[in-house]
Amino acid sequence: MYLKKYLLMLILALNVLFAQGGTAGTGAIYEMRSLIDMPTAGILKKGAVAVSNDFMPMGVVISKLEVGVFQDFSFGISYGASQLIGSGSIGWYKMPGVNVKYRVSNETESYPALTLGFDSQGKGVYENDRYEIKSPGIFLAISKNYSLLGYISFHGVFNYSFFENGDNDRDLNIMVGMEKTIGKQFSVLLDYNFCFNDNQSKISQNNNEVLYTKKKGYLNLGFRWSVGEDITLGLDLRDLLDNGNKWNAGGADRALKLEIIKKIF
Repeated sequence: MYLKKYLLMLILALNVLFAQGGTAGTGAIYEMRSLIDMPTAGILKKGAVAVSNDFMPMGVVISKLEVGVFQDFSFGISYGASQLIGSGSIGWYKMPGVNVKYRVSNETESYPALTLGFDSQGKGVYENDRYEIKSPGIFLAISKNYSLLGYISFHGVFNYSFFENGDNDRDLNIMVGMEKTIGKQFSVLLDYNFCFNDNQSKISQNNNEVLYTKKKGYLNLGFRWSVGEDITLGLDLRDLLDNGNKWNAGGADRALKLEIIKKIF
């Protein structure tokens, strides 16, 4: 228990130390490596370190430390808990999440960027041996950028998640999304998770069997702001289709994101 607390405190403390490089808008120094809940083909530059925090409903806080280890290869570790903000007992995640990305091919005028990855970090409350939003697991991300009043980027992901043991839904899944820059400092994000791998799982609730999701998929909208060249701030409106059937009280929930990046070697 103490090890988990110290790990989260360490990642949070590193936010104070790193400050250089935003990811939103046409003036972004670093690639957008994820939208709201889906990864992209973007990857952290060699020698760069990123520290990010997601602040979500139910007092959920997820902290992530990511390093650009080599050219086209990054490694990250994350950890979180529910009820960390607010009252009640803290629900520490069962184990830290691991994130690895390798850029298979760079984007050209004719072809998109391709990135293979592995991410065991889900989101939301961890209960009944699974996350509210399943982890991506093993994934292939595809990204392509175009010039349109700044930039517009389209993203697709094929993923297979097998880390949540609370159900037996192991279907191959698809996610799609886009980013549109607005000036040098702002971006609007949109992603949609088809949830092919989360439309059959059931849990027991008051002796009734209910679905985790309503089979609508997760539609999310996000906004990103590069504060100077130091920090990226985000606001997310998640689950616009009211797909969540367990923790979502109805309608979109609101979440905040803070990301700080620094090149250190």
